[in-house]
Amino acid sequence: MNFYIKYINPMSEIKTALISVWDKSNLDNLARKLSEVDIEIISSGGTAKFLREKGISVQDVSDITGFPEMLDGRVKTLHPKIHAGILAIRDKEQHIADLKSQEISSIDLVIVNFYPFEATIADEGVGFQEVIENIDIGGPTIVRAASKNFQDVSVVVDPSDYESLIEKISNGALSIDKEFNYNLAKKALSYVAKYDAAISNHLGILNLDNSKNKMPETLTLHYKKSYDLRYGENPHQQGSFFVQDNIAEPCIANSNQLQGKELSLNNIYDADSCLETVKEFKTNACVIVKHNNPCGAAEHKSLLQAYIDARDCDPISAFGGIVAFNNKVEKEVADEITKTFIEVLIAPEYSEDALEILKSKTNLRVLKTPPLSNKKETLMDVKKVVGGILYQDADITSDEDFTDYKVATKRIPTEDEIKTLLLAWKVCKNVKSNAIVFARDNKTVGIGAGQMNRVNSVQLAKIKAKDHYGTEGSVLASDAFFPFRDGVDEAASAGITAIVQPGGSIRDEEVIQAADENNIAMIFVLSLIHI
Repeated sequence: MNFYIKYINPMSEIKTALISVWDKSNLDNLARKLSEVDIEIISSGGTAKFLREKGISVQDVSDITGFPEMLDGRVKTLHPKIHAGILAIRDKEQHIADLKSQEISSIDLVIVNFYPFEATIADEGVGFQEVIENIDIGGPTIVRAASKNFQDVSVVVDPSDYESLIEKISNGALSIDKEFNYNLAKKALSYVAKYDAAISNHLGILNLDNSKNKMPETLTLHYKKSYDLRYGENPHQQGSFFVQDNIAEPCIANSNQLQGKELSLNNIYDADSCLETVKEFKTNACVIVKHNNPCGAAEHKSLLQAYIDARDCDPISAFGGIVAFNNKVEKEVADEITKTFIEVLIAPEYSEDALEILKSKTNLRVLKTPPLSNKKETLMDVKKVVGGILYQDADITSDEDFTDYKVATKRIPTEDEIKTLLLAWKVCKNVKSNAIVFARDNKTVGIGAGQMNRVNSVQLAKIKAKDHYGTEGSVLASDAFFPFRDGVDEAASAGITAIVQPGGSIRDEEVIQAADENNIAMIFVLSLIHI
């Protein structure tokens, strides 16, 4: 049964395969191909039962080990006759002698995937013991062993690799080159790491009574490279785009690029910001982002008009920007978009006519997202700093937060003002601090971003609006409290009629007084009040 090779041999032949999988997708096809070339299949438990039902001959692990499955299946493959058969280096005389002395046969191919831990914990109603029982022990141990000995053993954890394996069948054997084995091993070890990370992270927040904490004591992140970038943030930097597996939230990472040049690092930054902002809106909306900040946003029953309104908030900044829609892009929208230069277009759907028009802009990157939905409460936000990361709840807020606000001033805002304050607030939360947004008539009219003090952000928003929509009769959203009354006085000089802010300043009374003196309605959104 054993076939021994020297490391100088670039190929190995497989005579014996160990198969133990939870995910049995396409397994019968692979196993049948292995059986056809007389590769002996060893298996256990549900996998052995599955293969026999498909008419495929299987030798039980217990027949190899002389030891029965026990402890409700907790112990199956944890035995020296399995692990020695995997770990033995075929060109080491002592290893071979050890195998012979113990009558152990080599195992040349390992096909394993694990209990569905991540799927289990995704069920909100899952009990504590079910979580524990879905921690696979034997599978990761076998995969680590096979990966370590990749020179002599092939290890497959992903059903998508079955076809590549089948293609290698020739002349009555499965011939495997070491580079192929090495790539399989790297993939397998990453699979184990991801699995262990999921277990560690979940148990890190799980208490014995099945209650959950928000933050774990340790955090392990696992991302897979999607593609290399031409360069990083600057031309002298290398960069790659890494993504999470099976992310459910519609995002840039799981969008499909339909046309255009490859995305750059800065494109991805900006596209993410643009998409996350447009997701805030339930009705037809358009958002335009430049250098990671919104430069225009609008709602309208006509998606075309929403685009025009967003663009014309700051047409100079919109040139070469990122444009995102939350609804289907039709022909007339595509026509208008092609009249100017934009870097990236994002939408959940496009008509065929629209796509045909967009093809005229060959460098335009067109992204199609999964269907958009509101952010989920389970999402977390990660930001990198040198030597560590910052980990927090995603900024999950909704229209309902605007039903829970405090009117701080003598004048109560009108219904129209509340509606427009909501639009401004949705955009403001996605503008880099200090953030000020002016809005009127279902669109932004001026945006002040990234200034070192809040009054300068108000002044910048005024400047941005001056040559386009103007500021008279607008409302204002601020992402943080006003530390002094000067920001409100500056807003009053721009003709602002209403303000939304979190509140929480030690000078709130002074700020409120400034609003009252200028007949400005001011609300504090209670969910945002700083504590």
